[in-house]
Amino acid sequence: MSLLKLFPTLIIKFILNSFYRCLCFIFKVNRNRVVFASYRSTVLKDNLFYVYNEMRNQFPEKEAVLLFATFKGGVMSKVKYTLHMLKGCYYLATSGYFIVDDYYMLLYLVKPRKEVQVIQLWHSAGALKQFGLSTVGKPFGPSANYVKHVPVHGNYSKAYVSATEVIPFFANAFGMEEHRIKPLGIPRSDFFYNESEIQKAKHTFYRKYPMLSHKKLLLYAPTYRGKSHHQEAYQVPLDLNKLKMALEGEYALLIHLHPYMRNDVVLQSDEEHFVFPIVNEFSIQELLVIADILITDYSAVFFEYSLLHKPMIFYPYDMDDYQKERDFYYDYQSLVPGPIVRSTEELIDVLRNNSLSTDTLAAFQSRFFDHLDGRASERVVQDIFS
Repeated sequence: MSLLKLFPTLIIKFILNSFYRCLCFIFKVNRNRVVFASYRSTVLKDNLFYVYNEMRNQFPEKEAVLLFATFKGGVMSKVKYTLHMLKGCYYLATSGYFIVDDYYMLLYLVKPRKEVQVIQLWHSAGALKQFGLSTVGKPFGPSANYVKHVPVHGNYSKAYVSATEVIPFFANAFGMEEHRIKPLGIPRSDFFYNESEIQKAKHTFYRKYPMLSHKKLLLYAPTYRGKSHHQEAYQVPLDLNKLKMALEGEYALLIHLHPYMRNDVVLQSDEEHFVFPIVNEFSIQELLVIADILITDYSAVFFEYSLLHKPMIFYPYDMDDYQKERDFYYDYQSLVPGPIVRSTEELIDVLRNNSLSTDTLAAFQSRFFDHLDGRASERVVQDIFS
């Protein structure tokens, strides 16, 4: 990226840094203030939700601040998000802890004062597709020049991952020393060990969708594609009518898209009683416990789904292009714990012939989860605040 194209970002960086330095001169750090900040959502959810609740249990004296804003693209959205970052400067200057769960622009434009602990609760388990600094110079990732001026994923004090196995990949993606990346677990995965919450989710789901109570549920959860904020309606890369004709009596298909994607899935009228797009009413964790079989491509949800010991199918219909654009940390075909299909017909054959097995899941779990006990939130909170 040329300096000319970077110029607006550099102007904002200068403004934020100047404002931040003034705040640091005026205000002291409140060690009891903890900021939970997210670019992914406007509500408290996933890892931030679990750490927030556990913090309230273990350290009730802490003051929690929620700092959420999404960026949709366009001039007005840029203005609103810049104002949001100015607000974030105050809390970054005055809080003892600043906890995020994904990319967070302010942290890469401003160098936090030393007294602030910046915590990255990355939003997924395991490691498959490359991200962060691992993608510099690739079509998906930032340019080397951009990273020189905007050090993405910089300034983290600690990060938490699901297993020792993936620490080197996160160290590369974040530009961090490995000893600051802790394999204490993914807080949101505690949900899979909470039987009362699981039953509550199932009860709520079947009350809303009673017509699905006697169906086997397929969950199609693809990864995010592209890096633009201007997403078009998603075209499912499966022949949904053909799936319906072959499977409708026994199965139904749920579709859940990545939070960065537009969720208006395009359906034909004759597909509506077989296909059910799920937008906001259920979390991905709730859908995973409800689903009988997961269908995905490169989404990291399959790591968490393995904890449920249920079968999964992989549909990497654009793998050659995806690999050129972004690439993987592992050899995809040897890593995924389920059959790979390349067409709707192959998917139907796998389901009809019951060609699914969970025999490899125990070894897969132990490889990508150092702890299998539902206490990740407890460990992470103790490590952050001890």
